[in-house]
Amino acid sequence: MTHHSPQSPQFFLTAPSPCPYVEGQFERKVFTHLVGDKAPEMNDLLTQGGFRRSQNIAYRPACESCRACVSVRILAQEFMPTRNMKRVLHRNSDLVGAIHDAEPSTEQYALFRHYLDARHRRGGMSDMTVLDYAMMVEDTHVDTKVIEYRRRGPDTFITGRGTGELIAVALTDKMSDGLSMVYSYYNPDFEDRSLGTFMILDHIQRTAAAGLPHVYLGYWVNGSRKMNYKVRFQPQEHLGPKGWGRFNPG
Repeated sequence: MTHHSPQSPQFFLTAPSPCPYVEGQFERKVFTHLVGDKAPEMNDLLTQGGFRRSQNIAYRPACESCRACVSVRILAQEFMPTRNMKRVLHRNSDLVGAIHDAEPSTEQYALFRHYLDARHRRGGMSDMTVLDYAMMVEDTHVDTKVIEYRRRGPDTFITGRGTGELIAVALTDKMSDGLSMVYSYYNPDFEDRSLGTFMILDHIQRTAAAGLPHVYLGYWVNGSRKMNYKVRFQPQEHLGPKGWGRFNPG
């Protein structure tokens, strides 16, 4: 008989299901639960090992015949924005991101629904209710924060918070070696701001300012149009069979 320590994670394997990224392939995931006092430490180790977090579950692909999903992390201390990225930063210089505890709000959900309805109407999250959204935000045993982006106000330099309507939101895990972007969304009416790019750039700046090395972006699939944006943030490392190594986009 095998005995498991309460502190030792148990891993499980999902049944095969159609892959949303590679046509004709089936995906499987290995996962474990992130609960208890050791959850933050375990989240660090698993994220550094290519896992992602969704609520209190850490998972990674375990597909039998495909290795297309590759974990990506940006080297924040070495990052240099491109000319286009500098334009994005300038275009959004009137915005400020305020850090909050992982607590949902009706304002967040309204923006989340607007984003899904405009950008991912047929996606796997399209039918999420307000309760589903609340679970996505607050069902965490690690150091998770919500960053709310609003326009700068007259008191921003004192409060660190913006004013007016909520324009973008990032759900982010604070880790020992940087930040892991769990999920982000924004007002699709401001398409010209490139808010998705801006939030990644903001996370890079926050990580570099904290003296930490990495911003984790999740998985990149070569050839997937949905994920092409991830390799624009250089330099970055990809996780391979021999560990993390620099990715050469050329």
